[in-house]
Amino acid sequence: MALLRDLCGAYSPSGEEAEAVALLAERAAAAGLSTSIDGAGNFIGERGNGPATVVLLGHIDTVEGFISPTIADGRLQARGAVDAKGPLAAFVAATSRAVIPEGVKVVVIGAVEEEAASSKGARYVCNRYAPTATIIGEPSGTSGITLGYKGRVGLTLVAQQPHAHTAAEGRSIAALAAAWWTRVEEYCDRRNHNHRTFDRLDPHLAEFHTSTDGFTDRVDVRGSLRLPPEADVDELHRRVAELAANWGDASLSGHLPAFRSDRKTKLVGAMIRAIREDSREPTFKLKTGTSDMNVVGPVWQCPIVAYGPGDSRLDHAPDEHIVLDEYLAAVRVLTRTIVSRLG
Repeated sequence: MALLRDLCGAYSPSGEEAEAVALLAERAAAAGLSTSIDGAGNFIGERGNGPATVVLLGHIDTVEGFISPTIADGRLQARGAVDAKGPLAAFVAATSRAVIPEGVKVVVIGAVEEEAASSKGARYVCNRYAPTATIIGEPSGTSGITLGYKGRVGLTLVAQQPHAHTAAEGRSIAALAAAWWTRVEEYCDRRNHNHRTFDRLDPHLAEFHTSTDGFTDRVDVRGSLRLPPEADVDELHRRVAELAANWGDASLSGHLPAFRSDRKTKLVGAMIRAIREDSREPTFKLKTGTSDMNVVGPVWQCPIVAYGPGDSRLDHAPDEHIVLDEYLAAVRVLTRTIVSRLG
């Protein structure tokens, strides 16, 4: 419990994780893990030896906005308690307690910059490990097993036109951009008809900024599309560009495909048994966000799930908190899972 509290107390927004990484390396070493910091700045903690490697990939960065750790009424309120220092601390605690099977090495990774578009930490480890099984450290709830995440692509619009008086004929550049976004949403609505949540194309508007220098009016729009499996990004690019044809430049960037793992694996079976041994009934989830599973899953091509304590609805929230009994239950589930011979 002290590890979770202190780790949350080390503020680590994306790009500023060094203090938290150093703290975790010190605490994990004291708990019996062999620790190091890799070339990307990721925390690495290992136990066991053997040809089979089980990777527990969490992330140590958070979104901005420090929340001082406070424990009250059986809850820890702190930035990162749910997303995702709770799951990462549970990885370290479980690995330190588990009797590692012979011939198996468990590697805990606290990746940097998961909350940033770069996914720096996960991309660094992609080609440096070839795990037999992987658990991603993200909040799923103590009895939840996450099998997949939607993809994402950034969407931008830049447009400008000669400055005109507000009484002049013609639509302002802001009005044109607002109508463009409405048409993007309408296209997604038509495409999503009769589709389940995980299979929908979801638009998100992040920024809408207008400016003028007295000669030229300009609009900059930034958003994203949450992508279902098999999304045709080239076709999406053609569609959004057509909607702004002759007056604006719409483009897509930073494509991260959706990823869904197989439910019928030894890893999933081990997690089901571990959850039931804690007198809980496992549930399966598909998430509408993205995670490092989207980055490493297609490369590692091994059994993979996401698991961790916490309610993902509290991700990034001003009242982000984790129920401590659920954190301890997740440690038990992970310990039992590690003890299973996943390799």
